[in-house]
Amino acid sequence: MYQNLCDDTLKIGYLSTVYHTSFLLQGPGFLEKRKINAKWTLYPSGPDIISALKKGEADICYIGLPPAIIGISQGLSLKCIAGGHVEGTVIISDPKKKILSECSGIKEFFMQFSGSAIGTPPKGSIHDVIVCHILSRCGILDVEVKNYAWADFLSDAINCGEISAAAGTPALVVCSKRYGNVRLAVPPDSLWSFNPSYGIVAMTDIISSKKEILRRFLSAHEEACEAIRKNPSACAEMVSKNSGMFDEDFVKEAYNISPKYCASLPPEYIKSTMKFADTLYSLGYIKEKVPENLIFDTSLIDSIHKEKHHYNSPVSFKDESESK
Repeated sequence: MYQNLCDDTLKIGYLSTVYHTSFLLQGPGFLEKRKINAKWTLYPSGPDIISALKKGEADICYIGLPPAIIGISQGLSLKCIAGGHVEGTVIISDPKKKILSECSGIKEFFMQFSGSAIGTPPKGSIHDVIVCHILSRCGILDVEVKNYAWADFLSDAINCGEISAAAGTPALVVCSKRYGNVRLAVPPDSLWSFNPSYGIVAMTDIISSKKEILRRFLSAHEEACEAIRKNPSACAEMVSKNSGMFDEDFVKEAYNISPKYCASLPPEYIKSTMKFADTLYSLGYIKEKVPENLIFDTSLIDSIHKEKHHYNSPVSFKDESESK
């Protein structure tokens, strides 16, 4: 993409997550006007992206923070340099099961799956960690967490009785409603407050050697986050065209289910991430605690996003006309 514009190239790893700005930045405009040459590679999950970073296949990536922390604990030299979205994990379930609002609390909700299995994307993904954390905190020992290589398999697994519930992104809800007999059981704001569903991570050598191109990329990323908040319908149309995988209504519904977008790294985002770091250690995902200074480098995004964060200014389709 944009091969003739400049020599600045970024190898970018991304996921099929519909609400990430990757699907906007791959279209004409955002990166083109900033003269950024991008080589995009799609990966199945966050843990797969960590493997790609270890092999030198990517410079920067879109990823949930738990797999990034696991990679850092294994000696991978990378930092989170920007946010993107918070509270992006939902739970869907067999319609015969109670949803959270029908239960006295999160413990009662999860206890109904005793003796059965809950599906998540691969071990170490943010969805896997959240489910394992809640089961451990509630003392529920007889619920199996079953990991799947692709989140796309989760809805089918519920429909065939292989699992009783699944954790994943908002797109899982949309897809499941369209093609399966499942329902949204736990909304994204009810699992883990301000959980960092994804951020932009970069190898530390790239941060030092390509600082200016990273600054331009994060400027585009911030512009795209703002566009999602203020003009979600237009963004849904662009994502549909750029991805070739989703129609506009699919994207709009995903935006609505989990509507908190911003590129900044405020204290709330960092605090929630460090809670994940402690959880990863207590659950045995990592052998030693990883300190904040090894996870974050906020210098670039702080120079771009100087105002207060916008995670508490959610997407609103009814306000689109006011932003034009």
